[in-house]
Amino acid sequence: MIHARLLAACAALLVGACAAVSPNLPAITDAPASLRSEGRIIWHDLLTTTPAESRRFYGELFGWEFERPPSPIGFGNDNSYLLIRHEGRLIGGMLDANILNQQENVSQWISVMSVNDVNAAVQRVTAAGGEVLTEPTDVGSRGRMAVVTSPDRAIIALLQTRLGDPGESDPQVNGWLWSELWTDDVDGASSFYAGLAGFDMEDVPVDGAYRNYRLLRSGGKPRAAILSHPFEGELPVWVNYLWVANPAAVTAQVPALGGTVIVDAQPRPIGGQAALIAGPSGAGIALQTWPVKQEAQQ
Repeated sequence: MIHARLLAACAALLVGACAAVSPNLPAITDAPASLRSEGRIIWHDLLTTTPAESRRFYGELFGWEFERPPSPIGFGNDNSYLLIRHEGRLIGGMLDANILNQQENVSQWISVMSVNDVNAAVQRVTAAGGEVLTEPTDVGSRGRMAVVTSPDRAIIALLQTRLGDPGESDPQVNGWLWSELWTDDVDGASSFYAGLAGFDMEDVPVDGAYRNYRLLRSGGKPRAAILSHPFEGELPVWVNYLWVANPAAVTAQVPALGGTVIVDAQPRPIGGQAALIAGPSGAGIALQTWPVKQEAQQ
């Protein structure tokens, strides 16, 4: 199990609970849609103990750009939190985890899920056996946010945006493509997230009839997936995928930029090619070609 203090540190940092004043996190989109898509992963925050190295890593590898928020966030210094853009589009944020002075390495990517009412969502979390790491907190222009775990202790943030979620648009190469929960309790996690965000479930056969890939749908659209953890003995975790044209070409650059190749590029059972890498601080991220059906047929 993840150490309780490590979980609490991640949660505190993500919502600025370590601040002496109320946090003021910037909105996650320049053009809110005025609606919310409950259950959609709408944002990604990188907690990193190596912010300068991580900035270079993602900038050179994927062409991402980093910028300061338009106004102070209420804790740390001017560079404690940076926004990430790709081809002009806001895609995430980067938090300097050193401001918590934790001995453990809290570096990781945090998935942020849209909810219509974060207070009600947190009540559903506790009723289903999950844990609330950070109670619903107003975080300025971003909205109202909480950090929770499912019963298997996988961390996810819940966000009720103030002005609405980002509009849905086509993925971009070197941008976010997909999210998966890797867990040893697929059925338990499925039940938890169905209650949390009203997902419909659909099992997609892979590897013949021996393994299933469970899609989570909301609003008639696939939002994420749950699958049996591919690494025995590892902790449950939300894994975020970037769409890349050639995973092998990307992984070849990773070591020179201070990262680590965890899994080399290889075919995925659901189609396409994939790889798993970590940035300089150890935060993991997955790479995937797309569309997978087309890739699988070639």
